[in-house]
Amino acid sequence: MTIPLRVDTEPNGVRTITLDRPDRLNAVNPALADALPLALDDAAADDAVRVVVVTGAGRGFCAGLDLRDPAMGSDRSLPERLDPLHWVGRWVLAVRGCEKPVIAAVNGPAVGAGFGLALACDLRLVAAGATMAAGYVRRGLSPDAGVSYFLPRHVGSARAADILFTGRDVSADEAERIGLALVIPAERFAEDVAAYAARVAAASPVALALTKRLLTGSPDTPLAAHLRDEVAHIKTCLATPEVQRAMAEFRARG
Repeated sequence: MTIPLRVDTEPNGVRTITLDRPDRLNAVNPALADALPLALDDAAADDAVRVVVVTGAGRGFCAGLDLRDPAMGSDRSLPERLDPLHWVGRWVLAVRGCEKPVIAAVNGPAVGAGFGLALACDLRLVAAGATMAAGYVRRGLSPDAGVSYFLPRHVGSARAADILFTGRDVSADEAERIGLALVIPAERFAEDVAAYAARVAAASPVALALTKRLLTGSPDTPLAAHLRDEVAHIKTCLATPEVQRAMAEFRARG
């Protein structure tokens, strides 16, 4: 069976995972649902990887569920496949469980579960002209893939309700305006995403991991506990050889 993913790692520690079903706008079939969390877990476990970029082949990021794929089974059997932790929910758990920054490079439409994947990532870089949408209500469905969990946390409950209740498209410009994404010109999208990821990868892996841990936990952690976590984590950073060398060099300069 062909695995519908491409995985590439640059010497600077940037690993790019490309959803590779371009003829279907990288829509989710069982093979892709199985392969992506494994690829994310492998990136998380690889010390050579500092930053993970998830993107799509061709002109789309991910168009959601591929109902036309024969491997999806019949309409009657489909609900049995949608176990929350054995379907696209695994994507979300793998992204959040990876202590390295995971960047969604949204090169084209991100719909349904593809939207959920982008929302779960730590940052969304969106090509100008690309769109994102929940889209579930347009098919008579409620959300999955963590969409209803992450969207209100990113944009607030009122904007999330608007996007989910209408199922409308969110343009790249709107996504940036409401704090959901950063927009990159389409004509240099791949180059600018690579440069951005390289800049992140140049930071301390320990600092990146602990920063992600703080960002991930902050919405649900009481302020006093979060302040204690910040101090505990910065103490961990201060004890690393990297920071110790930098501090010694700074003191040596007088």
